[in-house]
Amino acid sequence: MNDKLARALKSSRKYFLIFGILWLILVIVFVAPLSCSIVEATAQGFGIETFLPSFGTNITNFFSTFGKAFSAEYIGTFGKWLLYFTLGYLVLVCISIIRTAPKHEYSNIEHGSSDWSENGEQYRVLSKKSGLILAENNYLPLNKMGNINVLIVGRIWIW
Repeated sequence: MNDKLARALKSSRKYFLIFGILWLILVIVFVAPLSCSIVEATAQGFGIETFLPSFGTNITNFFSTFGKAFSAEYIGTFGKWLLYFTLGYLVLVCISIIRTAPKHEYSNIEHGSSDWSENGEQYRVLSKKSGLILAENNYLPLNKMGNINVLIVGRIWIW
């Protein structure tokens, strides 16, 4: 399991910068206007009829609202909603990293190769020069005595 998680983190590493930039954009465009609108609507007696116009104004002027969110009357609510949003966002990022984890230990690993033999051992069965092409420098000889049954699993390339 640890190897799966390490491979999932390694494959997701290139997306961490994108996740961070998206988090910052959402904080500026969504969380700051939301928290400022909640404070302004609460001051007037919180209701949907006071919240929506305030939220519409704040979301269209999100840079000024982001600056306003750091003032004394808004910072507490902004900090609380920033914490809620960050925790929810981290949960979604963790779920996406877990979903990219390989399903088994052999995911994205070559399943077969000529590495099964060392020091020319394969040439006791195969030929290096002539016969049916199996791989580069590996031929199935046509004149071999005995059992030459070979199972080839893979893609057939037609040139």
